[in-house]
Amino acid sequence: MRMTDLFSLAGRTALITGGSRGLGRMIAQGYLMQGARVCLSSRDAAACERAVQALAPFGEVFALPADVSTVDGARALAKAYAQRERGLDILVNNAGAAWGAAYDEFPETGWDRVMDLNLKAPFFLTQAMTPLLRKAAANGHPKVINIASVDGISVSPRETYSYAASKAGLIQLTRLMALRLAPEGIVVNAIAPGAFATDLNRSARDHGEEVAAFIPLGRIGGIEDIAGAAVYLASRAGDYVVGSTLIVDGGVTHAR
Repeated sequence: MRMTDLFSLAGRTALITGGSRGLGRMIAQGYLMQGARVCLSSRDAAACERAVQALAPFGEVFALPADVSTVDGARALAKAYAQRERGLDILVNNAGAAWGAAYDEFPETGWDRVMDLNLKAPFFLTQAMTPLLRKAAANGHPKVINIASVDGISVSPRETYSYAASKAGLIQLTRLMALRLAPEGIVVNAIAPGAFATDLNRSARDHGEEVAAFIPLGRIGGIEDIAGAAVYLASRAGDYVVGSTLIVDGGVTHAR
C-alpha cells in the first residue's frame, strides 16, 4: 500500500455538523481535497448554502440544515440523510456553542444551551446515525470524530463553566462510545483543538498575535492543522486508533 493511499478518502461520504463555518468548514475542505463527498449541516440554511458554494471547487458537497441540539432534530437529520444516502463513512460531531459569565451570575440558559449542543447532540446524533454507519462497516471502518477542546483537558482561566464541563464530558463519552462500537467495526475518536480563528474563538480570530504569544509554537492553528488531524483519523491511517483524543493546540495544554 502506498502511503498516499493511507490518507485517501476517495469513495467515502462524510457528514459534518456545524459545517458551514469555523472548524467544521476547515475539516470539510480537507475532506473534499482528499476525495470525500461531504454533507454539511447547521441550523442556518443560508449559511450552509454559502458554504456549499464556497467549497464546491474542491469536490462534491451538499447541505442538510438541521438543529441537532434536540433529539428530534438529530433524528430528523438522520432521516433526511438516509433518504439520499445508503451509508455513512465519517461522522464529525463538530457543532458547538460557548457561554461565558461570572460564577455568581452564570445562568441556567447558558448551561443548558451549551450542554445540549456540545454533549447531548454528539451522543444522540451518533445513535441515530449508527444504522448507516453499520452499513458502511461492510466496506471498511466507518469513523465518528467528536470535536472536543483543550478546555476539556486543562483548566482555562476563562469563566466558561458549561463549555469546559461539556468538552471534558465529551472526551469521556468518546471513550465509552468507542468501546461500545468498536466490536461492530465503527471507530470513535475525538480531536481537542486549541486556538483557531473562528467565530466561537473570537480571541484567536480578533487578537491572533496576542493569543499566539501564549502558545509554545508561537502561532494560532490554521486549516492545515485541523484538517490534517481530521483526515488522519477519518482515513485508513487512523483505523487502529480507538477512543483517543488527539490534541491539536501548538503545545498549550503543556504550558498551562
